[in-house]
Amino acid sequence: MTAGDRVKLEAGWKAALSNEFEQPYMKQLGEFLRIEKAAGKEVYPPGPMIFNAFNSTPLAQVKVVIIGQDPYHGPGQAHGMCFSVQPGIATPPSLLNIYKELKRDLNIDIAGHGYLQSWAEQGVLLLNTSLTVERANAGSHAKKGWHLFTDKVIETVSRQQQHVVFMLWGAHAQSKEKLIDSTKHLVLRSVHPSPLSAYRGFIGNGHFSRANKFLQQHELPTINWKLPAEVQPLS
Repeated sequence: MTAGDRVKLEAGWKAALSNEFEQPYMKQLGEFLRIEKAAGKEVYPPGPMIFNAFNSTPLAQVKVVIIGQDPYHGPGQAHGMCFSVQPGIATPPSLLNIYKELKRDLNIDIAGHGYLQSWAEQGVLLLNTSLTVERANAGSHAKKGWHLFTDKVIETVSRQQQHVVFMLWGAHAQSKEKLIDSTKHLVLRSVHPSPLSAYRGFIGNGHFSRANKFLQQHELPTINWKLPAEVQPLS
């Protein structure tokens, strides 16, 4: 059994990425995570949720990619999708600014929760470039190999899919633009939605309506950005 066989991954992603799990960097990353946990460190998200974004958004269905950086590093927040938090957890400030832009752009009322699963199920890949983090230690796993894996993910979407919208918010996400074929995909750039920068260009960027216009132009289903009013706690 290979390392890739042990990972629960949607079939399309598994076919595209199985070789990555055999690379030295992924084996080193797996060993690093085992050592961290053995030392009693809390690592987020929980193991079964690390690849949640891929299992919620099959490769063949990806229509939009939103690129984040680290998982949230507070207890109970992270569940494997960038900007999203588990039901019952307070909406983080950056996500609240995303909601404010949705209200301004598409007149969608601000959701009472921060759980973005319904976006994922419509084809929005919510990709953090690092898939794990130590509790209360932002960036702690950023240079341990995840960036190589998630760069491969971005390249794979760019190569295999047609007419995808990539939303690059902030300098970190924009550094991934070189991995994207802009001749067939739409690349949208702006500052990050964090409270430090949101009012310097995130609020007002119109990315959500622009994404749907692009999908419509290519006869693809648009995204319903309005989240359900109520969500169930994760089991």
